[in-house]
Amino acid sequence: MSDFREISSTVVDELGEVFRRVPLDQIDAALDALEKHQRIFVLGIGREGLGSKAFAMRLTHFGKTVHWGWDDTTPAVTADDLFIMPSGPANIPHLHYIAEQVKKTGATLLVATAVPDGPTAQLADIVLTVPAHTYGADDPSALVPTIQAMGSLFEQSLWIFWDVLYLMLVRRTGAKFDDLVARHRNFE
Repeated sequence: MSDFREISSTVVDELGEVFRRVPLDQIDAALDALEKHQRIFVLGIGREGLGSKAFAMRLTHFGKTVHWGWDDTTPAVTADDLFIMPSGPANIPHLHYIAEQVKKTGATLLVATAVPDGPTAQLADIVLTVPAHTYGADDPSALVPTIQAMGSLFEQSLWIFWDVLYLMLVRRTGAKFDDLVARHRNFE
């Protein structure tokens, strides 16, 4: 049982270090884009995608029209839209291809990544750096190291990062939690 306390403490410390290293100058651009765009697309893969899908859900509760990129009912992206894509290492070929297609539409592309100079991040209009160890990073030395497997630290950090960004959006706009709750799915 002592392993649980030791491991959980280390993981929490790792997460704290990630958030201490997040570049704060990137946050306002992301919040501005979230406020500006009524229609938002979110697409991600694996555990990064799961955390980002949760963010998409919260943006729907906020009152935005949100589409999960992999859903068969997703419409065409336009120049008026915001497209949010996490890519831990910013070098995943099929995500890079999607980013290229999104850029052709003129939509605003926001990429959340651990590697802000990676190829996919270079296509982005807005980059959010979450400097956690991620699976597949070419040079992980600049990232917060971890005792965890593969991309776990980035994936956990991303989920919490999205929740913090959402709370900042709610506070910034003066939205009320009761209004957000009223938009929650009502057929569970």
